[in-house]
Amino acid sequence: MDYAERLTVPLRWWVQGTMLVASLWLAVLAATPEVVAWSVTAVALALLVALLGTYGSPKVSVDGHTLRAGRAHIALEHVGAATALDAEGVRRQAGVDADARAYLLLRPYLKRGVRVDITDPADPTPYWLISCRRPDALVSALEATRTR
Repeated sequence: MDYAERLTVPLRWWVQGTMLVASLWLAVLAATPEVVAWSVTAVALALLVALLGTYGSPKVSVDGHTLRAGRAHIALEHVGAATALDAEGVRRQAGVDADARAYLLLRPYLKRGVRVDITDPADPTPYWLISCRRPDALVSALEATRTR
């Protein structure tokens, strides 16, 4: 594996979600019996864990032959130029300069990312725009596999 990263949600989201569930518990406890309040809280906490866990589960990886971004994958022979983008670059590529055919794996808590051009003539997707914490490392991994 040349590069691997899971796009997990930040700790702040977990803390805020837990505080929301605690507030729900207090509100329900004031209006219903304790058993009901704990049951509602358990369901809310399970829902919170499922939602944040699922939202933060995509992986971005580069191995010897494949680029993977979430559920999508492409052979490295069809990958063109890769460009590391700062927050402004990602915002422009996802907004003003966007192509509706592009594959996007964006997370709002990750401001930087990488644009990867797709060179496969049979693929209608012109590029992938991928959020990541270490865009320079992802670009380096893509370039290193291309030179091999």
